[in-house]
Amino acid sequence: MALVVQKFGGTSVADPQKIKAAAAKAVARHQAGDRVVVVVSAMGHQTDHLIELAGQITPRPSAREMDMLLSTGEQVSVALFAMAVQSLGHQAVSLTGSQIGIRTDSRHGRARINSISTAQVRTLLDGGAIVIAAGFQGIDQHGNITTLGRGGSDTTAVALAAVLGADLCEIYTDVDGIYTTDPRILPVARRLSSIAYDEMLELASLGAGVMHPRSIEFAKKFGVPVMVRSSFKDVPGTMILPADRAKPRPASGVALARDEARITVESVPDQPGSSHTLFSALAAAGIAVDMIVQNVGHDGRADISFTVPSDDLEEAVESSRKVAAALAAGGVSHDDGVAKVSAVGVGMAREEGVAGRMFRALADAAINVRMITTSEIKISVLVGRADAAAAVAAVHAAFGLDQPTPGEAGDAQEHGPKPSPLEVVRRLEGMEDLAVEDCVLDSSQALVTLLDLPDTPGVAADVFDEAGRAGLFVDMIVQSHPRDGRAEISFTVPATEAEKAGAAARAIAAARQARVADVPHVAKLSITGVGIRSHAGLADRLFQPLTEAGINIDLVNTSEVRLNVIVAAEHGAKALAVLRTAFGLLGGRERSAAPA
Repeated sequence: MALVVQKFGGTSVADPQKIKAAAAKAVARHQAGDRVVVVVSAMGHQTDHLIELAGQITPRPSAREMDMLLSTGEQVSVALFAMAVQSLGHQAVSLTGSQIGIRTDSRHGRARINSISTAQVRTLLDGGAIVIAAGFQGIDQHGNITTLGRGGSDTTAVALAAVLGADLCEIYTDVDGIYTTDPRILPVARRLSSIAYDEMLELASLGAGVMHPRSIEFAKKFGVPVMVRSSFKDVPGTMILPADRAKPRPASGVALARDEARITVESVPDQPGSSHTLFSALAAAGIAVDMIVQNVGHDGRADISFTVPSDDLEEAVESSRKVAAALAAGGVSHDDGVAKVSAVGVGMAREEGVAGRMFRALADAAINVRMITTSEIKISVLVGRADAAAAVAAVHAAFGLDQPTPGEAGDAQEHGPKPSPLEVVRRLEGMEDLAVEDCVLDSSQALVTLLDLPDTPGVAADVFDEAGRAGLFVDMIVQSHPRDGRAEISFTVPATEAEKAGAAARAIAAARQARVADVPHVAKLSITGVGIRSHAGLADRLFQPLTEAGINIDLVNTSEVRLNVIVAAEHGAKALAVLRTAFGLLGGRERSAAPA
């Protein structure tokens, strides 16, 4: 007898007929011998209607009362869903978040889950009932109703699956799985039979709207197998799996984030503490930073560029200007007409030339790249928003994502080992806390920087075409935001190839009236975990201990599951010890470089 959590979104329960159809799916599972918990969102546009009602009362309703109001949408849905199950001759009980025992912090409108009690749900399941749980809501320590924010019902479903030790969490939605990109942007997009947790985390955080990143964080953290499938079509869907069970493709998908805004703090003093000052101020304002690109310092100064959601631009610029003034930096520039295009794949680190292939595709489409940041499983570029759709099409075609991959894994009944009960209990102490899994030092790399490159389409493609012809294994890539029509690209290679990389870089520079700076040995520190991007203060927590230790950061890049920094080689071991202590990790670990 399996325990299955099913989640039905607003479009799946938009009217009585759809509620009855969804209830039939839950009953079918129950009749097959499974124990079933159903998590339900508010009906269709009910939440929008409630927000509109509040606006007719006051333009600035209190956050507490908005949570009280919005939580009623799910309360309507669960009651109607339970009635639908009962009308089919089966026992069903509806529960609000507080009745389940979903405990959260007190951040109204964007609360995080601290813990979930399982006693009530288990008692009802043991009695033969189908439990209908309200998504999106919980209760804080003072008894106030809270809501979880965007994607809250997905988060509720996966969190319940985690604490109950469910065999499967099914996410029923209006699409029939995870696609290689948004089919509304590119009709040739293809549904994947499986995808890794980290790939899905990256895609979800980058704008793939099928599931919210917080729900995938739970799935990865607790080993919950998740199947995304259609409420309206009888098709297999997409299984979200651990990386070692998903197909290791160079690219599994291409994501587009349109609502990005870029901020650059120019000519920041290149010394310990500058990054910490900037990102601690942003964290204090509750602004979650996405791409972070710090270029290599010159003449004691460096530029720090980062992206934030467009809605946070005004507040982020104001905060950045205050920091710039305090640091005597050169100034702050910003641009809200950009979009981020990212290729994601767990197989990137195993295959050469992936970055070059992406940059060449963009160059052939005459699309200028304004910033670049990479990780082991992601390459992100910032482009003009007008070029966004064309960039997605170019990258999607470059990786052949319209063609099926033979031998893809993915079966709803196959999943890896779950954490032990004791491990689950330990992890439930602050369910949505930042979970840093490891901090690793790689001392085997060299850093090459090309300065004063022309800011024109194809520059990055040319650089990495040359690198490929030279047989270089490129790992970390950073392109800072161009200034005065000139761009800067930095990349790391194995230190054993430093001389060859320097020669290739000088040849590239000579043909473009550019300059080269190279460092034969650097230290790269990589922090991996769950919640790296969704926790606003992570960058601050990274930079503060390094600042206190007097260690300067030479280069930064970020992803959803990893944050990489480059420091001077002689500071590598000290930086590793400092960061492992700061994040409560024991011992120290080094690794050797892997090509990207």
